[in-house]
Amino acid sequence: MGRLEKMKESYDQITIPEELNDRIQQEIMKSRRQQAERNSDGRRYKTKKVIRGMEAAAAAVCILFTAALNTSPVFAKEAAQLPVIGGLARILTIRSYETEKDDIAVSVEIPTIEMIAEDTGITVDGINQEILDYCNQCADDAVARAEEYRTAFLETGGTLEEWAEHNIKITVSYEIKQQNSDYLSFIVRGVENWSNAFNESRYYNLDLSTGKTVTLKDMLGDNYVELANRDIGEQIADRQRAGEVFFTAKEGGFTGISEDAKFYINENNRPVIVFEKYEIAPGSLGEIEFEIGGN
Repeated sequence: MGRLEKMKESYDQITIPEELNDRIQQEIMKSRRQQAERNSDGRRYKTKKVIRGMEAAAAAVCILFTAALNTSPVFAKEAAQLPVIGGLARILTIRSYETEKDDIAVSVEIPTIEMIAEDTGITVDGINQEILDYCNQCADDAVARAEEYRTAFLETGGTLEEWAEHNIKITVSYEIKQQNSDYLSFIVRGVENWSNAFNESRYYNLDLSTGKTVTLKDMLGDNYVELANRDIGEQIADRQRAGEVFFTAKEGGFTGISEDAKFYINENNRPVIVFEKYEIAPGSLGEIEFEIGGN
């Protein structure tokens, strides 16, 4: 049994409480009643006004549903049993746990893609396994580094009390960026609060019409490099005029995107290229983002 597996044993014994977010549950039950009424009398809504009302209600439920998935692992676990309003696929938390050993705190949330529509012919087993492996590897590697750090700290004269004051935290989590009928876009992050050197993110962008990973070329065309470089250059110039500081080319600043540039898909279905902290600007600016093709 691996190091992280031992740390997860306590989580595995926890009984998940029977609870859901009240607002979400109310909307879900309302949706069920409406569906039952439509099924019982066979009536169709015929006016555009009513159709717009249904769409607005569905959108409200989707917003609440997505918020609950992102904030409540309990709800995420139960959500697979709840009716889904629209969409071909969704992102759920398949596993979530917190543990602590030797004053090393670990918090992990592992997402999975679930296909809602059954007739798409799209399978996501491969990418789900990749996500699972990546999250577990991130946590295992971070725990190993923290244990090495602790050993070195104590061997060089540090005390257990001083070590505890370091408040070491390892977090593996995810953030949904887009979840609609066209794309799934989300980020899996591994964060170690004592070192920026080992913090990393992996970006997942899935085209729901094909089940394939989306590339910048898919979204922007064959000249995506030129288009992205031009957009980013113009946005940097605008932000510099507004007072933001970016590294010069000699200092390692922006000179063009790489073939493996990180990006996610935003609410406008446009790619947003992301540069890591310190990559093209001082760390005080954090991650730097540029929406491409929005002009």
